[in-house]
Amino acid sequence: MPKRGKKYKQAAAKIDRNRLYSPEEAIKLVKDTSYANFDATVELHMRLGVDPRHADQQVRGTVVLPHGLGKDVKVLVFAQGEGARLAKEAGADYVAEDDELIKKIQEGWTDFDVAIATPDMMGKIGRLGRILGPRGLMPSPKAGTLVQVDDIPRAVKEAKAGRVEFRVDKGGNIHVPIGKVSFPDKKLYDNMAVVVDAIKKARPASAKGTYIKRVTLAPTMGPGVRVDPAQAQAMEVPE
Repeated sequence: MPKRGKKYKQAAAKIDRNRLYSPEEAIKLVKDTSYANFDATVELHMRLGVDPRHADQQVRGTVVLPHGLGKDVKVLVFAQGEGARLAKEAGADYVAEDDELIKKIQEGWTDFDVAIATPDMMGKIGRLGRILGPRGLMPSPKAGTLVQVDDIPRAVKEAKAGRVEFRVDKGGNIHVPIGKVSFPDKKLYDNMAVVVDAIKKARPASAKGTYIKRVTLAPTMGPGVRVDPAQAQAMEVPE
């Protein structure tokens, strides 16, 4: 699409490809160079010095963004009895307490952003793997979405507040949304700082050499802006 190509080139012309920007500068540039006609998402991309082929070099975790993601997060909870009651009270959008909703998901329905479950429901959820798995919706302890009944309210509230999961891919990269282009700079800074800090803390003991090799910020539609990794790791985490 030539039109899109032109917009991209105009945006890219504002960025010095040979420069590593401070987080503050990068946030301003990302907002300035996003050319989408909607409120685009700002994404944080990081290249890590790990070999994901080794089980002891996996990097995965969850973090609650202090300012959320700027969207209404739809939460589905797989629970029965007391768990279902707690899920409804906590504000879950959908509660799969019988086979009706499970059958609907089997048929391909996935109109939700986060799926939370109690361990006693995993037998039923197992057969949904081919639907939920590829979309990153399968409940798991590492993602903080497989919880005991008493933890359902906390899990639902965190998901609604903007909890995001990060996970290294086969190429040693992590991609995490940190908010919207319309966010004030400070909110994007805070969200980015919290994610970088969580990834730093998730460093595997077996990882050798430089851990955070490359940091880039990019809007949904627009060029990436490279951030100085040292300055990214020194960001001030909000209390």
